[in-house]
Amino acid sequence: MDDARTRLIESTRELLWERGYTGTSPRAIQERAGVGQGSMYHHFAGKADLARAAIRSTAQEMVPRSRAHLEGPGTPLERLRAYLRAERDALRGCRVGRLVQDAEVVADASLREPIDEVFSGTLQRLAAVLREGQAAGEVRADVDAGQVAAALLSVLQGAYVLARAHQDPARFTAAVEGVLALVAAPR
Repeated sequence: MDDARTRLIESTRELLWERGYTGTSPRAIQERAGVGQGSMYHHFAGKADLARAAIRSTAQEMVPRSRAHLEGPGTPLERLRAYLRAERDALRGCRVGRLVQDAEVVADASLREPIDEVFSGTLQRLAAVLREGQAAGEVRADVDAGQVAAALLSVLQGAYVLARAHQDPARFTAAVEGVLALVAAPR
């Protein structure tokens, strides 16, 4: 991949995480990437086109990590714990989850698409692990796996908000541990 193109995508990824879509200007992207306007527009039609590439790049990085936890070794409950307890920068928030708080992203289906793919795929994988855990007697059998998957992902995203609001990563950990206690089958 072209070095300038790579730097543009990486710079945009970081700026989207730090500032969101609306707060990220083409000039800021160019400055961080160390490229000129001509180079940016040589590789991308504009800010939205570059943001799509950056969001897709982030998604392509995130999905294998979640799959490694959810589809890796261990019992279903161990894999669920590994996914929820995975190291995250709780005070910075989720790289893709933060973007849906931006009205311009929500209004643009092409920007939302890779975000939806990440969340939809994660929901499917979570539900599959939950069903597997129910069959193994590790996860409460009296709940709908799809609904619980949605709750788990919602708690995870909300845990970022709590941690950021209080500037305390312990809030993130407390939310994760709390939801895990609700999911595990009674012993």
